[in-house]
Amino acid sequence: MYRVALSSFHGPLDLLLYLVRRHEVDIHDIPIAVITVQFLEHLQVMELLDVEQAGDFVVMAATLMEIKSRALLPVEAMADEEAGVDPRRELVKQLLEYRKFKDAAAALEERADAHAVRLARIDADDAIPGETPLKPVELWDLVSAFARLMRETQALQARTITIDDTPQEVYERQLLSRVHEHGSITFREAFTPPYYRIKLIGLFLAILELIKRGELTILQPDLFGEIILRAGGPQTPTGQ
Repeated sequence: MYRVALSSFHGPLDLLLYLVRRHEVDIHDIPIAVITVQFLEHLQVMELLDVEQAGDFVVMAATLMEIKSRALLPVEAMADEEAGVDPRRELVKQLLEYRKFKDAAAALEERADAHAVRLARIDADDAIPGETPLKPVELWDLVSAFARLMRETQALQARTITIDDTPQEVYERQLLSRVHEHGSITFREAFTPPYYRIKLIGLFLAILELIKRGELTILQPDLFGEIILRAGGPQTPTGQ
């Protein structure tokens, strides 16, 4: 069984903040039903990967479902509840506090990067004239893309169990070979048929490991758009 221990999985508040930004909603007015569905979808992927911190996400999922159920109660059933209290209030308070510290950390990181650029020697060969600037990708972008892939290929549905004892190192070599051959590939192109679950998980873990080692760069032309894999480079998922 694979077990993933990545510092990038900061916690359930990090995922919630990502989902709020992705849906472009006011953090003070979270559409709890939509966010809960998306959160559970990401949790399903994390449980498949056996992420160490998944327990904290399960607790948050239970909290979201409780808030959702309270929001659906008729007014009469809410008579014993504190009058006028939004069940999302405490969650919003935690998110705002988390965002404040995350923004502060990001600002410090940007200052450090700007300082490093001023001191570092710039290699003219690194710049590609006329190329559209690409945005760094968050780990949650990868998890979201993988969740869509699993859903679209119906890999989460019950079916005949397939045994795959391919070492992860083999998947890593195959991915690097394809990226070097084509210059770059999309995230979806990294997953080749047959689309059985254990193979998809193995390929996804190979991508995470190659990114962690700096052998793969992940880029995104548009916010929440197609993810591109390239060989090497300094960019890694935000927070890694």
